[in-house]
Amino acid sequence: MNSDDREILKAVQKNADMAIKVIGVVAQKARSTALSRELAKDKLMYSVIQNKATDRLNNEQADSYQPSAAADMLLAGGIHMSTFTDCSTGKLAELMIQNSSRGLTGMWKSINHHQNYCNTSMEIAKEFMTFEEKTIARLKKFL
Repeated sequence: MNSDDREILKAVQKNADMAIKVIGVVAQKARSTALSRELAKDKLMYSVIQNKATDRLNNEQADSYQPSAAADMLLAGGIHMSTFTDCSTGKLAELMIQNSSRGLTGMWKSINHHQNYCNTSMEIAKEFMTFEEKTIARLKKFL
């Protein structure tokens, strides 16, 4: 595994980790049962994709993405501030869509900066990006 593969897989880990954490905070605020179910399914799929990237890195004995506690606190704080006056289902869906868009952007940046990758790393990255796109489409009904 080359360094570009490692960086792409770390980007998958990072973006999936962020999505899982955002879902954790948003799900606590969700009043809609339908949105809560959607978030639970999404969280499971993000975990599956994150585990694929982690397993691939571990098989190659490469370092994994290490989340920052400070970044996690800032992320949760930002969500709490954004929903301080408006905690509606539409607002929560909007926050989730914004996070998925950031995840897609982050993955495209990683792929464009690390172009010497192999098929396995790119398959996992594409699976993540496809899931992000589908997540955005599904969440639009809650706006």
